[in-house]
Amino acid sequence: MTAEATSSVGPASLAGSRPGSRPGSAPESGEGSTDDRAALWRPVAARFAAWVDDASGDVPLPGGGRTPERFRVLSALGREDLCLARLGEGHLDATAILAELGGTPPGPGERWGVWAAHPPGPGLLANRHGGGWQLNGVKPYCSGAHVCTHALVTADSDDGRRLFAVRTGHPGIEPVPGTWQAIGMAGSDTPDIAFSAVPAEPLGGAGDYLDRPGFPHGGIGVAACWLGGAHAVADTLLAAAGKRTPDAHTAVHLGAVDVLLSSARTVLEQAGADIDDDPLDARGGARVRGLRTRALAEMVCTEVLTRVGRATGAGPLCHDARHAKAVADLTVYIRQHHAERDLAELGQLLAGDLAGDLAGGLGGNLGGDGDTR
Repeated sequence: MTAEATSSVGPASLAGSRPGSRPGSAPESGEGSTDDRAALWRPVAARFAAWVDDASGDVPLPGGGRTPERFRVLSALGREDLCLARLGEGHLDATAILAELGGTPPGPGERWGVWAAHPPGPGLLANRHGGGWQLNGVKPYCSGAHVCTHALVTADSDDGRRLFAVRTGHPGIEPVPGTWQAIGMAGSDTPDIAFSAVPAEPLGGAGDYLDRPGFPHGGIGVAACWLGGAHAVADTLLAAAGKRTPDAHTAVHLGAVDVLLSSARTVLEQAGADIDDDPLDARGGARVRGLRTRALAEMVCTEVLTRVGRATGAGPLCHDARHAKAVADLTVYIRQHHAERDLAELGQLLAGDLAGDLAGGLGGNLGGDGDTR
């Protein structure tokens, strides 16, 4: 994104109902429970804006020698509030993508998101218009729809899938009412957004968003958020055990949860160190590393949800709003992992590596460093 494209962009209203609407305006009537939904995302949006202004600039980029620190920040955000972490991770990921693909870094007062989901169905199309590009269509799962001032958006063009930078205050950008009905992650404000003749600045070329080395690095950042959420769920079990000597049933679950979380933390730290050791993925291990780390994180989160629930019963879910929210948020957020589909991709990559190793007389490397040279 060029400096000229960003210099004239003013921040969108934080309290306003929609990008493109009058700053500070109330939600329109006739949108059903829009007021109720806004009451869920507005407090998170305010905390996100404050965090971007006060703390985001101190978070290191991936691959610069401090990636484990970056992951610890994301995990801490997830432990505090997964909705806040979802928005914070998006801003940090956008910052990293802009740096990697030669864009202008976010300026003061700017809050960025990354809107790159491509579920089945009609999507977002990019067309050349005059000397630039325009976006038309609907983009699903746009987190921070009402608080982000800018977004990196993927869209299909005549030469493939491309990444574009847009400013969310353009009148052609409108959240689609009723498209974010989630209970878990409600505060992340993730509706579909309709684009109509929205000017867009291309970032990189066709395919560059997925093909760049930083793509799997960013995926591990999401896993760090998930694991922070798992810690928040586990905090309820830990607090219960601290109030009284746990019975054998509770102690078993507490021990298992500790093993799960401490092991995941070790893997996350090692992934960060490996990224710093090979930030441009010269050894070709980034994709395997990302798939492994995300899969492990999802498995750990799922097991923590199960074990904490079995150990504590219905009580915290019914009487502790913080815990009930943490469980609901984590249950939704980890579904960003593609489950068996990602495991199948990992298995296929490993099978190819093992076949090559065996053909070359090197022996297998299952569970190794993912080096695909």
